[in-house]
Amino acid sequence: MTMQKLTAILLVPALASFALGAPTAPFLRKSPELTIYEPSGRQTLLSTFKGKVVAIEFFFIRSPKCLILANTMNKLNQELGPRGFQPVAIAFPAPGSDANGRLVTEVVDYFKLTYPVGYSDKESVDQYLGRSGLELLRIPQVVVIDRQGMIRAQSGGRDGNVQLENESYLRALLEDLLKEGPQQTPRQKPATN
Repeated sequence: MTMQKLTAILLVPALASFALGAPTAPFLRKSPELTIYEPSGRQTLLSTFKGKVVAIEFFFIRSPKCLILANTMNKLNQELGPRGFQPVAIAFPAPGSDANGRLVTEVVDYFKLTYPVGYSDKESVDQYLGRSGLELLRIPQVVVIDRQGMIRAQSGGRDGNVQLENESYLRALLEDLLKEGPQQTPRQKPATN
């Protein structure tokens, strides 16, 4: 078989799947910094959770689907939190509404959420997600970050994985990331005299 035939055999299926819009494999990328505004007025940087497996839920306060996911995150926090899991919820305004400390406090109290819940503005959320104004925003938006601060999965965007809203799927992903253990630092050789 000639090299041209072999190349054609391997290249044609790859080009066909690309042309049909097959999703590309998700890729690792460093999580950008994000400021979370808490109802108390305190500001927390997302990077303070480095070393934990973090799942962020970007949500609209009045979305039933978002509030169901908040309950799921609460359950996972109780079960996986002691092993290094850290959920974070960030409310931001839906078109024509507002996300502020008072509303966030009401949601936390009503649902008895046991993890950090804050708010941000739409521009900061779009910038974090790398979302252009023309892209449809899918809510809730889930982002999973490993212990080293790398985004490993995201529910929105062109290659987003909507399965992250499914408790069983999310639990399995989190379990795998928690098994990776804490960040390992290379051991230094002892000094010799």
